[in-house]
Amino acid sequence: MRYFLHLLLVFIVVQSGLAQNENSPGKVLTDSLEAIYDSGSLVGFSVALVNEDGIQYVRGFGSADLTAQKAYEINTIQNIASISKTFIGIALLKARELGLLDLDEPVNTYLPFEVIHPYHPESPITLRHLATHTSGITDPDEYDEKGYILRNAENGEDAVYDDFLPPSQMLSLEEFQQRILSKDGQWYRKRTFLKKKPGERFEYSNIGAGLAALALEKATGTPFSAFTRTHIFEPLEMTHSGWFPEEVDFSKHSRTYTDAGIPIAPYTLVNFPDGGLMTSAEDLGKYLTELIRGYTGKGKILSPESFTALFTPQLQAAQFSSRSDGVYNDEYNMGVFMGFSAHDQIGHTGGDPGVSTFMFFNQKTGKGKLMLVNTDLNKKGVETFKAIWKTLETFEGQF
Repeated sequence: MRYFLHLLLVFIVVQSGLAQNENSPGKVLTDSLEAIYDSGSLVGFSVALVNEDGIQYVRGFGSADLTAQKAYEINTIQNIASISKTFIGIALLKARELGLLDLDEPVNTYLPFEVIHPYHPESPITLRHLATHTSGITDPDEYDEKGYILRNAENGEDAVYDDFLPPSQMLSLEEFQQRILSKDGQWYRKRTFLKKKPGERFEYSNIGAGLAALALEKATGTPFSAFTRTHIFEPLEMTHSGWFPEEVDFSKHSRTYTDAGIPIAPYTLVNFPDGGLMTSAEDLGKYLTELIRGYTGKGKILSPESFTALFTPQLQAAQFSSRSDGVYNDEYNMGVFMGFSAHDQIGHTGGDPGVSTFMFFNQKTGKGKLMLVNTDLNKKGVETFKAIWKTLETFEGQF
């Protein structure tokens, strides 16, 4: 049930904290986005435009909770889906700086159980393979069928997708990974692995991303959530960000909705590092600003050498069975859990039930933009998303 916005890739309210004059680009942009929202089918969303100087525009539109009549604000938080993976990349590189792990070391060096490629047991899977989606690990059926857990046993009339499981079936990240990838795991199958050797073929892997985060936990002796808070959220003053409800002010959390506007039952992710970060447009704008600064050698959460590694494309054409050269295709090439398009865009997309997200910056102009949506996308929703994104694209050079 993991939606990666491939359809979008093919086609492709609260006042801002920034002052807006009547005829300023910010005011015109706000009016344009409000008009799109009014004619569209999204319940709520937020956007931001940034450059290396910081957030230039940030605003929320629509509703974070229709029943409670709560507006979607710049500090409304929601799950950002696979954009979360970029935080795994930052964390791996910080741990490497601290001398706690090596990206080219076999991942089994750090794990409490062995992960052996069944078709190529002589070829170890490394952290770099995981970070570039070339490990050979694919997502089995259990990823969706066992990976989405309801937060509450009772959900009233909220929409509950078929793959949502009751809270009693929640597992730890370690147990979930062990059941899928360890040879004696309950859900282990050889077909979870490609027949290609590790490093030979790009195959996007949510399970692989979770495994990298688990390895980081074991290598550092620190829970992944705590490591990212210490080394990313706190230095960047991301005060509305966290992986679990108890780490954030949950009163600011947005409901998510079906494309018919029905509330989706609150859920959590077992394999949480691959898509479970809760954050706001303002906080994610701070993060995107730091990525732009890091790209130009001015970042503060990693060394220049680590930022260079983050933003160095790792793959060759022969490692892809096929790939799109769309402007915002984040799978044209990979850094360390960082996506590259064929058109100078660096960032990531994301999708989960009731969640659609984009975050990119242009490596030539240094301009970045992001969008967080709290609604499943039907055909009209895709068109609305596209219209909003195109509008941001039009205005990003005016700030």
